[in-house]
Amino acid sequence: MKVQASPPTYDASKYTHKTYLLLSLPLVLSALSTPLLGAVDTAVVGHLGDPVYIGSVAVGSLIFNYLYWLLGFLRVSTSGFTAQAEGAGDANELVMAFYRPFFLGLGFGFACILLQSPILQAALAIVGPSHRVAALVDQYYSIRIWGAPLALANYAVYGWLIGRSEVRMALWLQLILNGLNIILNLLFVFGLGMKVQGVAWATLTSEAVGFAAGALFVCSKVNRMDKEWQTFFRADSFVHMLKVNRDLFIRTFCLLAVMVLFTAAGAGRGDAILAANAILMQIALIVSYIFDGLANAGSIWAGRAFGEKNGALLQQTIKTGMFWSFVTAVLLTAGLSAFGRFIISLFTASQEVQALAVQYSMWLLLFPLAVFGGLMLNGIFNGATETAPIRNSMIISMAVFVVILYCIGDRIGNHGLWLAYIAFSLTRSIMLWRYTSGLKGALVDSCRLSRYS
Repeated sequence: MKVQASPPTYDASKYTHKTYLLLSLPLVLSALSTPLLGAVDTAVVGHLGDPVYIGSVAVGSLIFNYLYWLLGFLRVSTSGFTAQAEGAGDANELVMAFYRPFFLGLGFGFACILLQSPILQAALAIVGPSHRVAALVDQYYSIRIWGAPLALANYAVYGWLIGRSEVRMALWLQLILNGLNIILNLLFVFGLGMKVQGVAWATLTSEAVGFAAGALFVCSKVNRMDKEWQTFFRADSFVHMLKVNRDLFIRTFCLLAVMVLFTAAGAGRGDAILAANAILMQIALIVSYIFDGLANAGSIWAGRAFGEKNGALLQQTIKTGMFWSFVTAVLLTAGLSAFGRFIISLFTASQEVQALAVQYSMWLLLFPLAVFGGLMLNGIFNGATETAPIRNSMIISMAVFVVILYCIGDRIGNHGLWLAYIAFSLTRSIMLWRYTSGLKGALVDSCRLSRYS
């Protein structure tokens, strides 16, 4: 990337609080579609009466969350590289920012299909669910695994749309995906009595339709742009992409290791605790994705700031993003305090599971305030494609989770599990905030950011 001799003029009128909100609100709605897929699945089987259904979908969803989140760098890096190419006015790199991760996602997806049996066996061995839960997980997994190439290639579609601020199209695609998933869930589970298999088929069908619509739209866009195919394998671009993806892979591996340890610890306390934790975690994931939507707006602005070498825009991005993330955290905490019991009741008809979820719901009130900073700054660093701080902060946060879980957790039961998770989220926020001074200073000086090692 070329460095400009002098920084560009910063037009503050283009990047106001109003501009940020108009960009971020559709992104929040779009981001919410991801956890809503799991939430709808959990809520549907939660009304079948037996906690084993909730547990099986929770474990089955965890496997796919682990697979897809582990490769989530395809979406994150795509949005960052796309935003930078847009800011720099590089049409050819804008096209390559889509095609490189798109074909990479298809390849990873077919690899998941080939390795489906060992992946399932390893996951069940790690989580250790009961025999009843494991049998239903097998049914769910064997259907959904065929959507892996579509889901992973769709990361490139969604990331490219976000990077170009095509937020309306991204939102429509996610609404189609979720709306169809809800309709098919109700039809297959309650109408046809397919239970766990019906949930899996509904999700797979929705993913296929969402992928087809998104891929056709983006391909129609990029095919009209100027491109030089020989740059597809350009060494410097690939090296930078691999470095960014390596850091994001490590970050996601640590995050999912925490999720696996969390679920496994809950499973060891019985099916009812596993189901209660699954409901609370679904709510926590919805909260996280609300912040992810705000962070996506920050990622777009940060990517453009780096593409333009615009230090003032980066400063404004951090200031505006953190302000609205904090406001959102306060509002979510108030909302969960007022309506938490009602929200839990939407997920299950089991009085036992409801009572357990309410008992541990106090931790959800702390979650938004602990996590908002880390998720917002994660988006800003992603947009800058400066991902080593994200990697480092996640490694340290995972270590904090493990120490608390195994040194304190067993002494206070399931409360210890949630204490470890809140501490993990807070540590992530604190560590990323410590890196922001280096991020701002490097771009203000119009230099390449120093690498964090």
